[in-house]
Amino acid sequence: MSALLEVHGLVKRFPAGGPVWRRRYVHAVRGVDLSIGRGRTLGLVGESGSGKTTLGRCILGLHRPDDGRVLFDGQDVAGMRGDRLAEFRRRVQPVFQDPYGSLDPRWTVGRSVQESLDAHRIGSAQDRLQRVRELFATVGLDPALTDRRPRTLSGGQRQRVGIAAALASEPELIVADEPVSALDVSVQAQIINLLQRLGRELGLAVLFISHDLGVVEQVSAEVAVMYLGRVVETGPTTAILRTPEHPYTRALVDAIPHPEPSRRLRHLPLAGEIPTPVEPPSGCAFHPRCPLAEPGCRLEVPELGPVGDHHLIACPVVARATTRPTTT
Repeated sequence: MSALLEVHGLVKRFPAGGPVWRRRYVHAVRGVDLSIGRGRTLGLVGESGSGKTTLGRCILGLHRPDDGRVLFDGQDVAGMRGDRLAEFRRRVQPVFQDPYGSLDPRWTVGRSVQESLDAHRIGSAQDRLQRVRELFATVGLDPALTDRRPRTLSGGQRQRVGIAAALASEPELIVADEPVSALDVSVQAQIINLLQRLGRELGLAVLFISHDLGVVEQVSAEVAVMYLGRVVETGPTTAILRTPEHPYTRALVDAIPHPEPSRRLRHLPLAGEIPTPVEPPSGCAFHPRCPLAEPGCRLEVPELGPVGDHHLIACPVVARATTRPTTT
């Protein structure tokens, strides 16, 4: 069975000023491949500036790629028009980082949730009102809150409203961009548990974007690690956390708080800041910060290669030392 979502060689640049004959660009996404199966959750993790949000917006059709393709259920998103585009927007929904910013402050939260039902003409007017109340109950909100304005709700309640709005059109894929980073830790846990439950009960595919690998650990069966516009490691979450191979992933894993002293800072600490995407380093973009860098790392862009079952890294230095045979 083919994946529900496939991304092939995706490239996205943004103009960064300068004269036309010497235009500079922000290289936000630089040749990304990934896929998400039906009912699966993929965690996309990396520092700020790694290109995660831009990739998510390309998948949602909010940015048009400069190169590469986004395929949803085998169809190229960039080529969708009319009814096909409307159907795509029904089947793929976002959950944004800032729940307050994604809700119209002039509307009741019930109307914000109903907007998707109205746009896609789902059910009668009475059916839509009932559906909104059911959605509030599904995400753990009192249906009596439908008449409230966003400013009267807590951050956790607003994020639940945002999730209810995303579920209204019965999507098959949710793109959740930092959905818990603006919330208190206790509320984060509630929203994470909610997303896990909905994924199981509704069979949703989820792209869960976060800068925090500890959060991604709780929700994702698979992880893709991005650095400066490229995926540098991908594989099952358990493999990434237990045996991170790429030096950048090792640093992210070390940053996860652990109560056991033996699991703290197992690798060399990461030095420096992420380079500017306007002038990314040549070769492997991570080489200026990498403790294992060799002269050749400055020259060639590494490709993802296997180091285990469904576990890929873009680092030939590590791959030479750690490649393990795959099973069939």
